[in-house]
Amino acid sequence: MTIWHAERGTGEPVVLLHSSAADSGMWDAQVAALSGRFRVITVDFRWYGRSAFHSDGPYSDAGDVTRVLAELEVTRAALVASSGACQAALELAAAGLADRLVLLNPVSSLEPTVDVRAYWQEERRLLELGDVQGAAELNARTLLGPEASDAAWDRLVEMQRHAFEVQLAADPEPERVEGEVEPAKIDVPALVVAGAHDLPYFLAGARHLAGELPGARLVELEWAGHLPAMERPEEINRLLLDYL
Repeated sequence: MTIWHAERGTGEPVVLLHSSAADSGMWDAQVAALSGRFRVITVDFRWYGRSAFHSDGPYSDAGDVTRVLAELEVTRAALVASSGACQAALELAAAGLADRLVLLNPVSSLEPTVDVRAYWQEERRLLELGDVQGAAELNARTLLGPEASDAAWDRLVEMQRHAFEVQLAADPEPERVEGEVEPAKIDVPALVVAGAHDLPYFLAGARHLAGELPGARLVELEWAGHLPAMERPEEINRLLLDYL
């Protein structure tokens, strides 16, 4: 399996892990801002962006990133993750590969609530009807907060549509596995970011995870939805530079 990855800049390594609604292109503004001070590494997970997919049995996102870091001779890094990628970041941290974490609107270990179930069900309905564009636009409408530009909307729809098309073409669909993680045992500095305009499920999950991680600090952004790095990139750049 070939995992697309890129690096830019020099210094301490910072790994950017993208949302399951996007690909590494969601971090373009952050790469430009951070690479003047850090060695910035981006990865496209399987199914996404430029990582061509083929089935070789069960796999994990954390396992794929671990192999990329080994290839790049990176033993520890700051991990910045968005949404669903926060699970992989926590698995990598539990394996000793993180010296600090930034988790933007993490997908929660809490039981799904009415709001997120309705969102997932509508996405599934549209995909079953073959309306890939409609499903991609649903994600942009649900996940992007009110500060997002038209360009951010178009870019997210493009990334999500591509991912859906690759996933729907897979036959058979391989099994993605996740490792067991105990946040209370991950004792590295962590910044957990939540958006006030996100779905209540994700907002509650961010607060819950921040309470579980021993070294966590919670920041709630009153202007943000689920993907603040795309909504106000300059503000997230400043937040990351200050924290890292």
